[in-house]
Amino acid sequence: MFGLLKETPVVGKSNVLINSPSDKLFEFIGDNLLENYPRWSPEVRELEKLTDGPVKLGTLCRQVRIDQGNRSESTFKVNVFEPGLRICFEGVSNPYRCDYAIESVNEKTCRITFIFELLDLELHMKPFEKLVRIAIQDGTERTVHNIKKLIEAEDPNS
Repeated sequence: MFGLLKETPVVGKSNVLINSPSDKLFEFIGDNLLENYPRWSPEVRELEKLTDGPVKLGTLCRQVRIDQGNRSESTFKVNVFEPGLRICFEGVSNPYRCDYAIESVNEKTCRITFIFELLDLELHMKPFEKLVRIAIQDGTERTVHNIKKLIEAEDPNS
């Protein structure tokens, strides 16, 4: 009643310009998600696809992460797959969302915007919400800069 119990997600958002065409960037983060996700997010220690075929809308994956010394395992589902534009996946077993949007600036440059949403903060973590927000924001910034570094290193002339 009165919306007092409504959960507000904990959100981090960062973007960066990348010297790469948008289709090449999407291939890196979307089509080749399984190979590259652990590269730009070294917290991912295990990643396996649970569905057959290439990464696409509906693909299910299982990941094991070590974040600040804490091990977590989750299953996520690709719920947006728009080649050249956007890939988004959402936790099936845990309440989170990772959204990567690509905007072409010109034929050789694009902007990636990464939004991470922790959709529900566990009760025992509520007193630490401000610290969780800071950690999530730092994580989004590190993520876009890791992607930039990796993709620009693959083709420094792009």
